[in-house]
Amino acid sequence: MRFILYLFYFSFAVHSAYAQQRNPVDSSIVKKLELEGDAACAMLDWEAAVNCYKRILELRPEVANYHYKYGGALGMLAKSSNKIKALSMIGEIKKSFETALKINKNHIEARYALIELYLELPGIVGGSEKKAQRYANELLSISAVDGYISKGRIAEFFKRYKQAENFYLQAHKIGNSKITKQKLINIYKLTKQFDKLQSLG
Repeated sequence: MRFILYLFYFSFAVHSAYAQQRNPVDSSIVKKLELEGDAACAMLDWEAAVNCYKRILELRPEVANYHYKYGGALGMLAKSSNKIKALSMIGEIKKSFETALKINKNHIEARYALIELYLELPGIVGGSEKKAQRYANELLSISAVDGYISKGRIAEFFKRYKQAENFYLQAHKIGNSKITKQKLINIYKLTKQFDKLQSLG
């Protein structure tokens, strides 16, 4: 759940220049709704966030990131709902992320979200490592760092910790960022490899 939250909040920094190309009145409404939706997410008020992003999509159905935000908020709302209600929302959550990819074939965050969705869903309702790996492979072709991080995430989810470590090492070798370093820190703590943890500095 923390992984999804991180991805979801990270997307708030993504600026949509497209909105400035449209009617200025509409643009101001969209910006206001987006700020309200983002604020609702920060307060974990997923229902309010869903309503804001849904209204935005009525005005800007062409913007991939709004479909992603809507799907993300809907996914978090499903997590906080009862199982029956959550199951009824799965189709729309998938559709939102997939629509984001149709509009922007290089949308990284939507692929991360789909990976997490397919990992967390029970197999009986569509969960699938194979589908998660498919999106990880797509990420690898778009961004090597994101691809290796996502493959590490899948391996870690299934407790293939050595494999996860290797993927995170590859990501850190390329990206050398706080994010890639934290992935290694987490896996070393999880597997009690304190010598390697100290070597990271």
